[in-house]
Order: sequence, then structure tokens, then C-alpha cells
Amino acid sequence: MITPILQRPLAVFDIESTGLNRTTDRIIDLAIVCLRPDGSRASRTFRVNPEQPIPAEATAVHGITDDDVKDAPPFRDVAGEVAACLMDCDLAGFNVLRFDIPLLQAEFQRAGVPFSMEGRRVLDAQRIYHLKEPRDLAAALQYYCNDDHAGAHGALADVEATVRVMEAQLERYEDLPRDLEKLDALCNPRDPAWADATGKIRWLNGELVLNFGQKQGQPLRALVQGERSYLEWMLRKDFPDDTKELIRNALNNQFPAVPERTRPSG
Repeated sequence: MITPILQRPLAVFDIESTGLNRTTDRIIDLAIVCLRPDGSRASRTFRVNPEQPIPAEATAVHGITDDDVKDAPPFRDVAGEVAACLMDCDLAGFNVLRFDIPLLQAEFQRAGVPFSMEGRRVLDAQRIYHLKEPRDLAAALQYYCNDDHAGAHGALADVEATVRVMEAQLERYEDLPRDLEKLDALCNPRDPAWADATGKIRWLNGELVLNFGQKQGQPLRALVQGERSYLEWMLRKDFPDDTKELIRNALNNQFPAVPERTRPSG
């Protein structure tokens, strides 16, 4: 069995939910398999009452009904336990960068439980898979492990399948890095000019500028002086928390120092 080189635990997790919108949808099933540097592993599963009806189209995917969750606790009641499971862990999973991590962050925020991605490295098996063999998790398990994914879309079955796929990928592709720092860079490449995780705000010539929409390229300092209402509108919309933090600080005339990585050399 081949696993990445671990300096700290790697929490491989999967979420089943009421839908795909991190603002309006909720977690109903969360499974975590924690891989430790000593080679041991532990798993936890959380069944959650979303406190809203589960749409039929979601049930058709994962098979979980309103009746299955009626006696389960809401996420806010288990958020502390989930956070404890993920404490000091890097994160991994299948499509976690686009779906599972943003939804989990939104749930923690609603529950009032601190959860930061700062310093966490991410291994997304889907990113590696799509780089090498563009398909889905069931096809990945068939391709890498020659096995059918009988429990597809059950959270624990999906995360166990993801662990097997990750291990098979590392065994098959000798050119893949074996440490999480380099795997994170491969799965989750970041433009060094980005000021936030999604690139909504970037550094340009020593100034923070918007990097999207009708105000793209305009410095935050100028918008604070002339079009505060646009920045205030951003705070009311579904932008990531780190983007909103930069906007809030700018509105209070607080701007970060220019990071070394964005300064021209020479």
C-alpha cells in the first residue's frame, strides 16, 4: 500500500447533501477517514438533519430520505465534534476543492464554529484523476482498482473508494509527488498574484484590484473613494469569506502589505 508522505494526519472526507448550493443547501451525511503518519487510520460518520426537506432529485443520487434524518442532530450540534476530527489535519477527497470544502466551511460558519483553511494542504483525487484519466469516482475505482463501486454516493463508501483510488494513483504514476506540499500545488494551483483563495482580488503593481466583472482591474483604494456602494454590494452577496474580509478591511482603509511573491525581481 502506497500513501503520500505525511507530516501530520490527512483527513479524507466526503459529503452527501440536499444539493450543490453552499448558501442554501445543507449537509446530511459526512464521513471522514483519517490517515495518520504512523500508517494507522480511523473513521467517523456523521448523519445530519438538514432542517429542510431533501429534494427528490438529491435522494435519487444518494438514497437518503427525510425519514432517514428525522432523528439526526442538526449540524450545529455536531460541528464541534467534526472540527475536532479535522483539527491539525490536511484534507483530501474527490472533488473536495469545488464542493465539499466550500460547503463544509459554510456549515461551520452558520454553526458559529471556527474552521480555517489557513496552512492546510489539499489533495483532491479528482484533480489528479482528471489530469490523468478524465472520468468520475466509479470509473476511477474501476480503472485503478478493477472494482465496481457498489456503494456509490454513500458518504463512507465514497470516501473509502477515494482512499483506494488515491493509493492506486500514487502506485501507478511514479512522477506524482509523494509529499502533500507538492501534491497540494498540483491539485490546487494558485496564481501568486491572487490576494484571496479564488482570485476575485489580485495584486497588480502593488495595489489590490478586482479581478472579475464590470469593475475588473480597478483598485480597491479607488473604489473605496468613489464607489463604496459596489464594495458594500459585494459584502451582501455570496462571495467567499476571505474575499469579503479584504473588502471589509478596505472599506475601513486597512490594506495589507504587498507580499514578497508579487514584487518584481531586480
